[in-house]
Amino acid sequence: MDNFPEMHIWHQHRVSYGETDAMGVLYYAEYLHIFERSRNTFIRERGFSYKEVEAKGFFLPVREAQCRYRSPARYDDTLYVKTGISEWGRASMTFAYELHDAAKSRILATGITQHACVNAAGRPVAIPQWLKNLIISKD
Repeated sequence: MDNFPEMHIWHQHRVSYGETDAMGVLYYAEYLHIFERSRNTFIRERGFSYKEVEAKGFFLPVREAQCRYRSPARYDDTLYVKTGISEWGRASMTFAYELHDAAKSRILATGITQHACVNAAGRPVAIPQWLKNLIISKD
């Protein structure tokens, strides 16, 4: 991503044997799991969790996911995922991801997940200001 969000985190991940295919390459669907782990790290580093958001009656289901594979990751590789929010909508947010090698010198994959903000009935609702404030705060 040319203009990666200024506010971002790095999440470390080591590829386990169970995440690979028969050739020892990270299985394509696992990239989305790694993005999810990184997204959870991003939220936790802001001082709260999805569980707390859901307890207040707000849910953030994925409504779109994309991954562009550039170079394979392999069993036992240490990877770093750069994660930030690239876009805010009235009732949605988009996370951006860059998956890097151990040296952070090569991008192995890029992706996004777009999340709707819904209530317990599954109806779209505006992202509450308290949630946005938590996410965008730098403290």
